[in-house]
Amino acid sequence: MTINPTPPPPPGSCTPDDHRLHRRLFLKGLAATGVPAVTSFTGLFTNPVFAAATKKAQKNVLLLWLCGGPSQFETWDPKPGRPSSGPFPSIPTKVPGTRFSSLMPKCAGIADRLNVVRCMRTKQTEHLQAINLLTRGNPDRAGFTRPTLGASISAALGTVDTKLPNFILLDPNPRGNEFESYKASDLTGWLGPQHAPVRLGGSYTQLGKAVDAATDEKEDRLALRRFLAKKYEAERGSNTAAAQNAAFEKMKGLTASADLFDLAKIPEADRARYGPGTFGLHTLMARNLVEKGAPFVMVANGMPWDNHIMQHEIHQMLVPELDRVLHVLLADLQDRGLLDHTLVVAMGEFGRSPWMNPARGRDHYPNAWSLMMTGCGLKRGVVVGATDIDGVDPAGKSFNEQNLFATIFTALGIDPYAEYDLTNMPTFHRVEDRAEPIREVLA
Repeated sequence: MTINPTPPPPPGSCTPDDHRLHRRLFLKGLAATGVPAVTSFTGLFTNPVFAAATKKAQKNVLLLWLCGGPSQFETWDPKPGRPSSGPFPSIPTKVPGTRFSSLMPKCAGIADRLNVVRCMRTKQTEHLQAINLLTRGNPDRAGFTRPTLGASISAALGTVDTKLPNFILLDPNPRGNEFESYKASDLTGWLGPQHAPVRLGGSYTQLGKAVDAATDEKEDRLALRRFLAKKYEAERGSNTAAAQNAAFEKMKGLTASADLFDLAKIPEADRARYGPGTFGLHTLMARNLVEKGAPFVMVANGMPWDNHIMQHEIHQMLVPELDRVLHVLLADLQDRGLLDHTLVVAMGEFGRSPWMNPARGRDHYPNAWSLMMTGCGLKRGVVVGATDIDGVDPAGKSFNEQNLFATIFTALGIDPYAEYDLTNMPTFHRVEDRAEPIREVLA
């Protein structure tokens, strides 16, 4: 009797490889330490199919924080010939009908890969309050500290199979901006120290060379410590113990990945492309960290954009650096196949005023300002909204911090309206008031 061969499975059917991720493997990972915690699933990550799928699905955020508030008139929304304009002309871009400041020729040449929102409108006029608003995405509620975007992304996208921290803040001059006043608990809010950033720059952590290769004896001691700590955490239900264990694991992994934070290890050709400034070099480091799987990297740069005096002279130095760094960064991410799952945002806490003050500077201005975002499945080449003839107010629709955060979470595949799981606290959501995302940029 002839036996017909088994026909191939129809498209979309599972394959034998898919079944390597079966219930027994899952339970094996769960039982490895006898502790019902997410970190006890490490057995899953030894499976190549699961590891590959996880890496493919991983999304990242690279936030270039232009602390102090850059001028929209000298970057994304010039007003040539108007009283609000400075001395710099505008230039055409790759997006027909859209013009950028002449200080940004490189970004003008890749405008079809960028999205610019020209109609941001927020309410805080001072740095600390505005930084709070634009890094947390919702107005304060008295008595409660919301997590910052980095901590929220750490909680939502952080993985257990990476040696890297889930939230990294690179800041070359922390004493030169408002971030210096933040403690770890200020940045993580109710999410706890497990989602605190590793901060590098200035007086903060400087990573040295990794400790000598661990001996078997040392690894045995670490394994014993980990077992006992997890046992104590599980039996006592201790949040403090959980935080301590998370910090221990974070520092252990950080030591093992110290080379990624060593600028001397980066090829000279790469460093030359990003330029000699610390902002450019930290952006290059952020590119490497994202490539290695860090979910959220924030690059801050002191307060150079706060130009209450000599606005035009200082922006004439700052904007070309930003232009070059953005151009090189996005080209690198694209060439490495990273841009489709890396969300890049360049913004400050507000913009600058349409008028000049007596010191030839522009003052704080939250009423109408611009930001740039691209990558991670967003549309490309979209300019959202506009401002009136002098840039005093948005012309038509405007967006605030809640709309921005709803956009970021949606682009990352995170439910922006999910409730935080909090005990004995009021109800909080990632984005309050069910604020709509900026749909014009969403694919």
